[in-house]
Amino acid sequence: MDNRAIRDSGGDRWFTVINYSILSLFLLSVLYPLLYIVSASFSSSEAIVSGRVWLWPVDFTLDGYKAVFHHKLIWSGFRNSLFYMAVGTAINVTMTVLAAYPLSRRDLYGRHYFMFLFVFTTMFSGGLIPFYILVKDLGMLDTVWAMLLPGALGVWNVVITRTYFQTSIPEEMLEAAQLDGCSDFTFVRKIVLPLSMPIIAVITLFYAVGHWNQYFSAFIFLKSQGLYPLQIVLREILIQNNINMNMLSAVVDVQSAAKREGLSNLLKYSLIVVATLPLMIIYPFVQKHFVKGVMIGSLKG
Repeated sequence: MDNRAIRDSGGDRWFTVINYSILSLFLLSVLYPLLYIVSASFSSSEAIVSGRVWLWPVDFTLDGYKAVFHHKLIWSGFRNSLFYMAVGTAINVTMTVLAAYPLSRRDLYGRHYFMFLFVFTTMFSGGLIPFYILVKDLGMLDTVWAMLLPGALGVWNVVITRTYFQTSIPEEMLEAAQLDGCSDFTFVRKIVLPLSMPIIAVITLFYAVGHWNQYFSAFIFLKSQGLYPLQIVLREILIQNNINMNMLSAVVDVQSAAKREGLSNLLKYSLIVVATLPLMIIYPFVQKHFVKGVMIGSLKG
């Protein structure tokens, strides 16, 4: 057989060149800020203030990370954020599956009504003050439960998970399992969940990122520093090292003030790296399921 490659036309070649050029520009626009932040976090404060950092670290130093990890609350913040992320994500995924699977069953009476109630909450809410009063009356203020239970279910994740179940779990499989005496819970545990790893990986990542970056709920509901997540601790570190030039008086040591301002600029980049590194480590392990789960779960059903 004569193996001949199909040659692209001139228009196809131009399209490929333009397409890759545009994608390369998008890649650079996303990649360069990340490289700059990492480089700045390992550079001296003088190099950052003077604008000498472009791509690689200048005057390599670990002063920013030393200032971060020497803070007394940084390790408790890490521990609390990991706890909120692990336990909160487990609660979220469990609640989402328990809500999405019944809604995907065509034999559920009134499922469209229940789906309407779920979606209704995404458009209307009672507001922040009633929400705070509710959490207070439930006795969850200044407890770990204030970070876990109020957001235990995400309606958007329920919608995409329900759609995934509808499009990926055939009804004939349920009928065959029921003929063998399989209960609904056993069917979900032994058949639905193993076949739904892509969408579970997607919602796990969504929930985990939300818990790791959770800031506002902790700021509103928590008072004890021992319960602060990492984001609040990083905020405290940054505020403590900020300097207001309008408050400086003539007797203040200007050199010391300038050094503290430089450290504050260095801390900004070090804190970004510290806050994002754990998620960047986790993402490659779920990336292979991510695209498939999003594409299937996003289909309207």
